[in-house]
Amino acid sequence: MKLPMIPSSSSATKKNCGKGGRLLCCESCPASFHPECLSIEMPDGIWFCNECRVGKKPHYKQIVWVKLGNYRWWPAEICNPRLVPFNIQTLKHDIGDFPVFFFGSHDYYWINQGRVFPYVEGDKNFAEGQISINKTFKKALEEAAKRFQELKAQRESKEALEQERNSRKPPPYKFIKGVLSRLQSNKPVGKVQIHMADLSEIPRCNCKPSDENPCSPDSECLNRMLQYECHPQVCPAGDRCQNQCFTKRLYPETEVIKTEGRGWGLKTKRELKKGEFVTEYVGELIDSEECRQRIKHAHENHVTNFYMLTLTKDRVIDAGPKGNYSRFMNHSCSPNCETQKWTVNGDVRVGLFALCDIEPETELTFNYNLDCLGNGRTSCHCGAENCSGFLGVRPKSAVVIEKEEKAKNAKLKAKKRKLKPESKQVHEYFCFCCGEGGELVMCDKKDCPKAYHLLCLNLTKPPYGRWECPWHHCSVCERSSVSFCEFCPRSFCKEHDKGALGPSALEGRLCCSSHDPKSPLAPEAFGKMKIKVEPQDPAEATGE
Repeated sequence: MKLPMIPSSSSATKKNCGKGGRLLCCESCPASFHPECLSIEMPDGIWFCNECRVGKKPHYKQIVWVKLGNYRWWPAEICNPRLVPFNIQTLKHDIGDFPVFFFGSHDYYWINQGRVFPYVEGDKNFAEGQISINKTFKKALEEAAKRFQELKAQRESKEALEQERNSRKPPPYKFIKGVLSRLQSNKPVGKVQIHMADLSEIPRCNCKPSDENPCSPDSECLNRMLQYECHPQVCPAGDRCQNQCFTKRLYPETEVIKTEGRGWGLKTKRELKKGEFVTEYVGELIDSEECRQRIKHAHENHVTNFYMLTLTKDRVIDAGPKGNYSRFMNHSCSPNCETQKWTVNGDVRVGLFALCDIEPETELTFNYNLDCLGNGRTSCHCGAENCSGFLGVRPKSAVVIEKEEKAKNAKLKAKKRKLKPESKQVHEYFCFCCGEGGELVMCDKKDCPKAYHLLCLNLTKPPYGRWECPWHHCSVCERSSVSFCEFCPRSFCKEHDKGALGPSALEGRLCCSSHDPKSPLAPEAFGKMKIKVEPQDPAEATGE
């Protein structure tokens, strides 16, 4: 059995009592537990603790307890093999072994994961309370505790420096410049393809080169009305065409800013008119399966920021690893921009357009709606008057806001509550199996009046949650029943009901082979076929 002489609070459960006895031992590390401390039964075969099951491994500069030979558990530090003395590097060791430096004696040795146990804060006090502490071991405890605090301070300093660095500039990502092709913005990943239309397939608008502003928002360009971008080789207006914002990347000057309580944001440096093209939402183009894998990986690593936007039913734009400044635009329940899907050179692209006139130095926002993936039920901090409170939830309308304001300011008058009539509940007094009364459990299926003793169901405690009695499941295969015996819980599905039931002498009611059709019920059972009916309302109970 593997029981550490110095049990550590870093074990897989906080219920570790540090005592011996019948123990459950991890196959990969020295962790040992009482099964009752983990609230589990003693499993058959090999077993792994929670930390080993999730793949947690020792790492360099980690303080651990080491068990070597017949020596006691001793504090040591895991070392990088390249940084230990050369004679230690040449010692015989197996794949997976790593060198450790023993405190107190200052010796080195190669060890494996099965002989180390994590050291945590407070282990020094625990070890000093044990008997037979010699000077060398006491020195080792003091050195280990001092080194542990040094490493902890280094780690906290590094995290603080990283946090400060992230507060000065956004997290790293690869900016998509589109140097390979002006028509290609999103970067396909894996099997995802970007559609390229033939010139003969691209629609031709009705604008003319002589028009004052051909293909502009004020013109009657058919392509613009249908959210198609004109192609420079197809449009009749030629170089004067003003419906090529995606292709020419006609983005206004913007700046990434640090917002109050909402992370990073994006603001415009010049005035924008209503309907003006702001930017294109670009990133890596992935399929649905890759999207699910990335979201799963993000949840496992506690990542809370997502940059995914649905392009088509089987393609998603992920601006997390790669993108442009549009990835910094925050959500708002009262946004000044909106997303529009345009067809550019035969493929769908997502653009952001101004919903209203926007002044310079104003933050640009859009409503994530339900198209943005990965956020789930995330709180919204946009601060708008109609804020819905969560991302992906529709913002409140002006009518709803007005009603809430009136309800808040008005004096509520005491009103008599009208009791809703309760629906009729019909259930039987006696067990459907044995016909006796007593403490019964009721079937939760609608309109089913059956009740049973726990013992008749071979149960020791009442079933948890919604429960359906055996009468609704085939006695042969457990599928949903279509025919029922009216004198016991036996029932049958479509596959097994043929010949299973027959009419009885009691008003022709169906009975199974367990009963005599001439007398399906014992005489004493006739008096127990009673039903309790709870009235719908007091008036009905009094007969009014």
